[in-house]
Amino acid sequence: MAVLAAKANALSARLEGMSLPKDGWSAPARKEALARLTGMGLPSKRDEYWRYTDPTTLTVAQAPKAAVFNPGDEPAVFDKIDRIKLVFVDGVFDPAQSDDPVLAGVEITHLSEAGRADIHWARDLFGVLEARGQSPVQRPLAALNTAFSTQGLLIRATAKAARPISLIYVHASDSSDAMLHHCIKVESGAELTVLENGPAAARINQVMEVDLADGARFHHIRAQGRDHERRAVTHIFARVGAGALFKSFTLTANGQMTRNEAVIELIGDDGQAHIAGAALGDGAFHHDDTIFITHAGERCESRQVFKKVLRNGAVGVFQGKILVKQGAQKTDGYQISQSLLLDDDSQFLAKPELEIYADDVKCSHGSTSGAIDDTALFYLQSRGVPKATAQSLLVQAFLAEAITEIEDEAIGEDIRSRLDGWLNRHGR
Repeated sequence: MAVLAAKANALSARLEGMSLPKDGWSAPARKEALARLTGMGLPSKRDEYWRYTDPTTLTVAQAPKAAVFNPGDEPAVFDKIDRIKLVFVDGVFDPAQSDDPVLAGVEITHLSEAGRADIHWARDLFGVLEARGQSPVQRPLAALNTAFSTQGLLIRATAKAARPISLIYVHASDSSDAMLHHCIKVESGAELTVLENGPAAARINQVMEVDLADGARFHHIRAQGRDHERRAVTHIFARVGAGALFKSFTLTANGQMTRNEAVIELIGDDGQAHIAGAALGDGAFHHDDTIFITHAGERCESRQVFKKVLRNGAVGVFQGKILVKQGAQKTDGYQISQSLLLDDDSQFLAKPELEIYADDVKCSHGSTSGAIDDTALFYLQSRGVPKATAQSLLVQAFLAEAITEIEDEAIGEDIRSRLDGWLNRHGR
């Protein structure tokens, strides 16, 4: 009872002064999300899936301040990619810095504008996948987002998009507290690539709902960083139809607190879901990947590949689950989480899970932690490679399996070059 009371009190403090947006078609979903949130309360470290991560800085009413990071002359991520740029500053869309969304060749509207209408295609998606993702694990911060977020994009692709859509998040105020909610629908046979980069705000709560029809293809590549002090919680809820492909990769560097959640349902036969991440943590860094993939169709494939490089007391967390439902025969599920600890002060906490109710499946999971291979390091140094450069090469080799999940070679190369630059700066 004391825990429930504490949750209720924390929620009351968080919601003080907040009111539901008076939108048209989204109003029922917002009311339902608020009801879910009220029933759950805000998360605490006593919750099973928050036992390794203290959510306090993500739930307190006033966002902790985060100094704005100046990358100096560092080039922007994805600058070499031909893309449609859509810019958000502290969580608010900035049309002056953005390209014309019409150039993307897909339908793009803004939640802040579309929400006032009486009807919109996103009515059948907004909050729907988030609500489905609340069981069996409660995700109250996602419900908070559905209830109150007014900024975000509604994207529908009916054919292959002309160019990737690049969402650029700019952190400009040390006290900004933002919520973003994106809804993405990829119709049958269509294909879409979404790029994301930037820290977004001092504190950001983000939800992305992705609905893939039969035969659709969706690629998501995200670079989080390199703000040292930002705090973020992100959620991806995806529904994958028959023969559809969902792929997501996240590169994270720096940040005091990052929690990336993904809830993916393979509802049709022969679907694929690949989700991967590479994280670089230095010092006051806590990074948590929490993944839940459900196989409901036959002959579906899922991959979870997560690598973390940690030093100077940084903490990495991985919680990944594969659920194979009854009748989901011929499932192929693979999960790997690994950490490279560059000193004795850093920690990697892992909780891999399999839950299988079908008898003709191929599922595996593994989790390991270790240090840089001294033999490999000595080999490189003995051939004239400086120690710092040798360490960077070995780190990149360690992260390679996650990065190869990026299907587009140009985007993958951009991520590798960004990683190389960040390693050479030694986290400064």
